Amino acid sequence: MSNQPKSAKGLRGHIIDSFDGNYYFRVYDANYNFTDYDLRHCDLTVIIDDEDAYLYEDEFSATLDHAPVTLGIKDDT
Repeated sequence: MSNQPKSAKGLRGHIIDSFDGNYYFRVYDANYNFTDYDLRHCDLTVIIDDEDAYLYEDEFSATLDHAPVTLGIKDDT
């Protein structure tokens, strides 16, 4: 592992919820091995590139989740 910092600009990965209150940025290599980076950046700019990502809003909350079809709350017809 390198001790030299390198820019993450343009890096594609996944935000992973560990379900224990921690989140990670997971980056896969060509062989599907991955590295999970601790998220310490306090205001990271993100562009969502995931067709299964949907925003849900009502008078009580705003949520980013999977598509209605993935969640089983709407047929794909």
